[in-house]
Amino acid sequence: MGNIVLQKKPEEIKKMKEYYSKFLIDKLPPGSIFAAKTASCAITAYKSGKVLFQGKDGESEAAKWGTAVKPSAKKPNVSSSPSHLPSNISDMSIIGSDEVGTGDFFGPITVVAAYVRNEDIPVLKELGVQDSKNLKDDKIIEIAKQLVTFVPHSLLTLHNEKYNQMQMKGMSQGKLKALLHNQAINHVLEKIAPEKPDAILIDQFAKEEIYYAHLKGQKNIMRENVLFSTKAEGIHLGVAAASMIARYAFVRHIENLSKRAGFTIPKGAGAAVDKAAARLILDKGIDVLPEFVKLHFANTEKAKKIARL
Repeated sequence: MGNIVLQKKPEEIKKMKEYYSKFLIDKLPPGSIFAAKTASCAITAYKSGKVLFQGKDGESEAAKWGTAVKPSAKKPNVSSSPSHLPSNISDMSIIGSDEVGTGDFFGPITVVAAYVRNEDIPVLKELGVQDSKNLKDDKIIEIAKQLVTFVPHSLLTLHNEKYNQMQMKGMSQGKLKALLHNQAINHVLEKIAPEKPDAILIDQFAKEEIYYAHLKGQKNIMRENVLFSTKAEGIHLGVAAASMIARYAFVRHIENLSKRAGFTIPKGAGAAVDKAAARLILDKGIDVLPEFVKLHFANTEKAKKIARL
């Protein structure tokens, strides 16, 4: 499968749109001029002038229109590798794994593992994949919508009600995260089999020995070529892509919770969420809280005080 990016002028993109007129699709990705889908290739042209060819015949289809964009020798948004990681890790084919929502009072935990092949790294750079902390949610969503179309990945969501049940049984957040990461990684390995990644990189939330202690007793514990690092989003685009997809899913869940609540649910764990939870209690009763929030957070008691319970 080839994923190729060409840089084209407006008049060239116009010609391309005419050429693919029989294959145009109505649903356009954000920021795109046109999208077309042949039997073996998806073509998307963006306002930036970049044209993305994805699919089995991506390379041959792109060759009709010119030479692919050459990645810059400089690797923007990817930091130098920590000493315990391979020096060339940013250029390897990696399954990256990351999670979102663990520090948010409202909303679920979303964990994503994503496989980024070495040959797809230039495409991800052209799409703007980077450490999601540098981007606003609307931009992350725009990029993530494109990533899910061609990056092999697994998205797992631990909704609040289930999270609270497991937490009350004595399961720590760290253990829950370890279980989700291991499961997501195994899902991706199944998807890409018999192909194997050069390595697996997990955005580190616990020491390696603690991570594996959390997994004790599980049937399929992935240990081969598994690496851990803090700030892994800046080390490999596989982790950055996983983080973006996870954030995209989390934001959508928050939007759905907002619809159910009847008002906009804030993110994070600051004073705004205390007031929002108090409003939720007053509007719908305290019994709905487990469906919306992580009950063990200190915000629960603060919300009750505001609601004068």
